[in-house]
Amino acid sequence: MRYIRLVLITVFFLGCSAVLQAQTPAEAKKYFQQGVKSYGEGNLGVAFEKYSRAIEISSRLGSRKSSSDSSKDDADDQITVINPFTAVAYTNRGIVRYLQNDVDGAIADFNAALRINPGQGEAYLGRGVALRAKGNTEQAKADFDRAIAANKRLPEAYTNRADMRLEDGNVDGALSDLKASVKLNPRIAETHYLLGHISTGRNELSQAIIYFNRAIELKPDMACSYHGRGTAYMKLINFDAAIEDFTRALELNPEMPNTFMNRGLAWLMKNEDEKAQKDFAESLRLNPALKPELEKRVELAKGLRVRKQ
Repeated sequence: MRYIRLVLITVFFLGCSAVLQAQTPAEAKKYFQQGVKSYGEGNLGVAFEKYSRAIEISSRLGSRKSSSDSSKDDADDQITVINPFTAVAYTNRGIVRYLQNDVDGAIADFNAALRINPGQGEAYLGRGVALRAKGNTEQAKADFDRAIAANKRLPEAYTNRADMRLEDGNVDGALSDLKASVKLNPRIAETHYLLGHISTGRNELSQAIIYFNRAIELKPDMACSYHGRGTAYMKLINFDAAIEDFTRALELNPEMPNTFMNRGLAWLMKNEDEKAQKDFAESLRLNPALKPELEKRVELAKGLRVRKQ
C-alpha cells in the first residue's frame, strides 16, 4: 500500500521555437514567455494572468451558440482560435490551475487545448492527472493511454500510468512503464519511488533501498520516499533506521496514518511500549478504519518480540 496519491505534472513548453509560430501575435508571445518565467519563479498567480492574456490575444472571441443554447455557460465553446499556439497556452494555464487546486478549471483548459489540437499528448496527461484527482479513474487511465499514443516521449505519462497499474495489481505492466519513464528521464523522483515500492513488495530490499535513496536524492521533501525506505528497513529488522525514516516522513507530512502505525510497530519491537501507544493513537485519530489492521499487526509484532527475548 502506498501512502500518498501520486500527482506528477510538469509545465510543458514544447520548445518555444516550435510553439511561438510566425503568425502568433508578438504580444501573445511576450505574455506566454512571461507566464513561463513566472511559473519557474513559483508565482502561480502571475503565471495564470500571463497565460490568460496570451490566450486572449491569440484568439478572437465570438459566440458559436444559437439563441436556444444561450443558457449554457461554456466559455471554451466561445473561442475561435487563430493558431495552435493557443493550445499550448491553455495547457500551461491548466497546469497552473491544477496547482492552485482549481481542478475543474484545469480540466476545462485541457479540454480547450485538445479541441484546438487533438494530438497534444501533454494536454491528455494534464487532464488525466486532474481527472484522477476527482476520482474518475477510468477516464484518467484512458487519458494516460492517449497521452502516450500521441507522444511516446512523455516520461510523466508512463509514471502516472504505472501508478494506476499498480493500484490494479498489474505489476508487470507498471514495471514496463517505469522502465520506459527512466529511459526517457532518469531524474523523476516518483518513478524511483514506485520502483522501490515494487521491490519492497518482492522482498528485494537492498534494491528497494537503492531506489528510495535515489528518489530522496532527487526530491528530498517527498515524504512517501522516507516511508518507503523505512518500511524496507523494518523488513530488514533495522528498527532504528526505520524509526529515523518514519520520523522524517512525518516531519514532512504529519497526516500519514500508516507511517504512525509503522513507527509504532518499530517502537514496539524495541520494547518502547509508551512511544508505540502514542503513535498507534495518532494513527487511529487520522484514520479510524485502520483499527483492524493495526490490531492484527500489533499482535503479530508482540509475538515476534516474545520469541526474540
